[in-house]
Amino acid sequence: MFSVTPIGVMLVLTGVLYFVLFGRWVLPAQRERGEDASSARSMQTYVENTYGLRADMFEIRVPEGSILIGQTLADVMVAHNLYILGTSYRGHKVIAPMADTKIEAPARLAVLGLRRVVEHQFAEPYGLEILLQLDVFADDFAATQSGVAEVVIPPGSSVVGQTPIDLRLRQTHGLSLLAIQRGEETLSHVETEDHVATHIGQVPLQVGDTCVVHVQWDRLTRLKSDRDFVVVTSDFPQEELRPHKVGWALAFFLIALSLILFSDLRLSLCLLIGAIGMVLSRVLSIDEAYESISWSTVFLLASLIPLGQAVQNTGTADWIAAHVLALLKGWPIWSLQAGIAVLATAFTLVMSNVGATVLLVPLAVSIAVSAGGNPAVFALTVAISTSNSFLIPTHQVNALIMGPAGYRVVDFVRSVGIMTLLFLVVSMTGLALFF
Repeated sequence: MFSVTPIGVMLVLTGVLYFVLFGRWVLPAQRERGEDASSARSMQTYVENTYGLRADMFEIRVPEGSILIGQTLADVMVAHNLYILGTSYRGHKVIAPMADTKIEAPARLAVLGLRRVVEHQFAEPYGLEILLQLDVFADDFAATQSGVAEVVIPPGSSVVGQTPIDLRLRQTHGLSLLAIQRGEETLSHVETEDHVATHIGQVPLQVGDTCVVHVQWDRLTRLKSDRDFVVVTSDFPQEELRPHKVGWALAFFLIALSLILFSDLRLSLCLLIGAIGMVLSRVLSIDEAYESISWSTVFLLASLIPLGQAVQNTGTADWIAAHVLALLKGWPIWSLQAGIAVLATAFTLVMSNVGATVLLVPLAVSIAVSAGGNPAVFALTVAISTSNSFLIPTHQVNALIMGPAGYRVVDFVRSVGIMTLLFLVVSMTGLALFF
């Protein structure tokens, strides 16, 4: 089983080095993942146009000796027309910290506000450093992790008449309140042409108030089950995280893997057992499992299976292989081996790698015997080359990652075309060295 490990290591290192060294030129431009990120951008634009909350996110370093030390976040936010959405002090990071939290140093602050206000009215007077981009808070405030949302106070809510400070919205629900829309009036810390700055933390909430908040998406998902609030925003990632189910998930993953390695059960049945265990242990629901299926991938594979069978059953594959190998007759052994590798790589793009291997191994062995080569090496050449199927997304693995990664067929051709040639060269070199 591990005879090909040296060649496998060579191929892995080749792939890693290829993308490390040339990835910036061959990989497609970075796109936001899925519809969630674009929905978040649309929501941000909507909030800016509706409530006038035009602001950017900054990460600010508070040095030792700053006169901000000891002041509360609420005082700073009201005094400087900005929002502090996160703090990091000596490795302890808090998202949506309490308004009465006192600033310490050295610390990092995640600040939302107008650039001119943050730079000239906050950072410069207090000697604070604005980082060029988010560092400590980069993941927490990515569009796929958090964003701006709208939450309405319904009739009968227990929060009516209470202030956000009394409710401790940040601590209990992770809601950083940016504005309150009440009728035609917008209340917020930021002073604009339409309204004056208001300490919204001290404003009693009323029925029908629309609270504009910045929140982590997982916290907003949990808030939907709270009858004191109505979550209006719907275009956000609503995947529920279940960290307490990690043990069950890991257990059934290991069970499926063990069945694959140490039993004679079919691969599909082993994986099905693991998947059923995930559902029965409530790691995920049956609806979540159903929704996670990429139906475009299913139909792509459903179309490729009969194509591969047609190529094989009609004799097309045999005909192509016979003519190609006839052209290679009389060539040196290494060139025959290289020709078989290219042929196997081409075949696996239009049919399954198993079918291509079964078809070509007998032919490769026959050619090796007639040419005086090593039949085992020729057979291994076919086995390795039929896994070199990255050029187009016809292989199951390539098809499965297209949707989540947002790739297109042209991305595969551009990114992996050169790597396919590198894999051919490296595999031939490895076979020559080790066999």
